[in-house]
Amino acid sequence: MRPVVTERLLLRSFTKSDLDDLYDIQRRPDVARYLFWNARTLEETREALAVRITQTELAAEGENLAIAVELRETGRLIADFNLEWLSAELGRAEIGFVMNPDHSGHGYATEAGAEVLRMAFESYGFHRVVGLCNGNNHSSQRLMERLGMRREAFFVQGEMLKGERADLAVYAMLATDWEQGAGAARSGERTARG
Repeated sequence: MRPVVTERLLLRSFTKSDLDDLYDIQRRPDVARYLFWNARTLEETREALAVRITQTELAAEGENLAIAVELRETGRLIADFNLEWLSAELGRAEIGFVMNPDHSGHGYATEAGAEVLRMAFESYGFHRVVGLCNGNNHSSQRLMERLGMRREAFFVQGEMLKGERADLAVYAMLATDWEQGAGAARSGERTARG
């Protein structure tokens, strides 16, 4: 992917030099709590990074664009975003994100998420972008709401997470919503919390 510069962030492809910062995110039980994987070892993070390094473009259905979010001020990786192409026929993609908790509360996730949505609609021409999260993950739900995504469903015990039944919250935004200014980036909205 071509790097994208925002006010405080650089969104770019992953590189081998991201290992330490990515491990700092993935090693944490509080980060993995609502994800399908458990806190990772350094070797598991190295393996995950090797895959992320190859996910640099969306050229066909089923592909994932892995987006490293770097804090420009420090040059450190602070978040890991995804844009996955789910359906060519439906023009549907899914946004995903994992943030380093040490950098939450500053609006970085909102800033990065708005840029990923812009890419989804303006660069890739998707019709619909969805976001899914654990029903207890209130931070992710608030982020998607700040981004202008609407909550479309809440499935009680609709997912299995680490062998346990879990609630699933479903959010979405249409290209027409984005064009009409529903997205945080389109409206110029900035928050002090991320």
